[in-house]
Amino acid sequence: MTSRQKRCGAGRTLLAVLTALGALAGASLVGAAPAGAAGNGTRIAPGVRYTEFDVRAAGGPTHAHVLTVDLRDPRVRLDLLHPGAVAARAPVSRLAEARGAVAAVNGDFFNISEVQHPGVRATGASVGPAIAQGRAVKAAVPDGQRFGPALPPGTSTRDVVGVGVDRRARLDGLTLEGSVTTPDEWLPLGGLDQYALPVGSVGAFTSAWGSASRVRATCGTDTDRAAPCSTHTYEVTVRGGRVVSVADTPGSGPIAEGTTVLVGRETGARQLRKLSPGRSVTVRHRLEAAVSGVPYRFALGGYPVLRDGQPLPGLDDRTSAVRTAVGIADGGRRVLLLAVDGAPEYRTGLTVAEVAETLRELGSADAFSLDGGGSSTLVARLPGESGISVRNHPAEGVERPVPNGIGVFVGP
Repeated sequence: MTSRQKRCGAGRTLLAVLTALGALAGASLVGAAPAGAAGNGTRIAPGVRYTEFDVRAAGGPTHAHVLTVDLRDPRVRLDLLHPGAVAARAPVSRLAEARGAVAAVNGDFFNISEVQHPGVRATGASVGPAIAQGRAVKAAVPDGQRFGPALPPGTSTRDVVGVGVDRRARLDGLTLEGSVTTPDEWLPLGGLDQYALPVGSVGAFTSAWGSASRVRATCGTDTDRAAPCSTHTYEVTVRGGRVVSVADTPGSGPIAEGTTVLVGRETGARQLRKLSPGRSVTVRHRLEAAVSGVPYRFALGGYPVLRDGQPLPGLDDRTSAVRTAVGIADGGRRVLLLAVDGAPEYRTGLTVAEVAETLRELGSADAFSLDGGGSSTLVARLPGESGISVRNHPAEGVERPVPNGIGVFVGP
């Protein structure tokens, strides 16, 4: 019998127990995790444990995989995994192996398709803000330009889960604060390495973006992702503090270190047309925390589903799906990374409301939903294994390349 068959057999046994308990407890068990589940399982490294268990959800039985990460251990940290460019994708296992992570899950929703814009290719870039190793990687697209399920009321694409320089995990929001300054004018910056710019704005693209076309940034509107691409655009390349070239349409190809490409649409394009080659330009940008005021070592986007032990109002309690999520417990000192199994017998998955309840039952006070479906992936390097392995069954049978993920690292 294989280890996977043993795990499935154990899961069916646990499911039978949970089902029997459910007959006694009624609907209260639906979407709940077994008590103490996050504290059991396999120790894969100091401060990191891996657990799997069955959940009796409204849509049928599902199987959960959970990494419990103890940030009180000074050897343990979380960081952003990404392929080296914002507009690029790779499987979670490859991202984890490349960085030496002991475990990981997939991250934010992303620009996966562009059927509404003929001739425009999807960039693969993520929706929300991202910070890696304390450095701002990108900002959030407008709410109406996001990919993924509808946002719960009161949330936005600027919402993040992250770990601050105080080593505490928390939910927050990250807002882009930036400017383009010339000797005569000051312009607000509307975007940083993101696949969609607000209407009428100017966005900055750096070497972190990658080589994908920047045309997509001028398509759609703040409220309609499928709206046509803008016909009024302009691009300015800045190097060494001066304009070195201009163009009527956004370009593509890698951006050299120390170079910033400014892309404007509508009003932003008219403002950039004032900049001619040789003109002095200073571009500044940072991501500012909306709530905590604590600088972040790591952060990425998604949307909150649980705050202070209470599910957010308006969470979807009807649509079941394979999902990935993050739970925060013990005042931000303990993080739970959850991925639902995509095997056929479990593929109905959880509703968003059930995700919130499951993580609450595991002890989380706050929880945050990440990309799901074919993206949901949890990987780990278990004792005795030479490398990272995928622990859940991806819903599409193989790992889907994704733009980022959360890596778990153990070491000095």
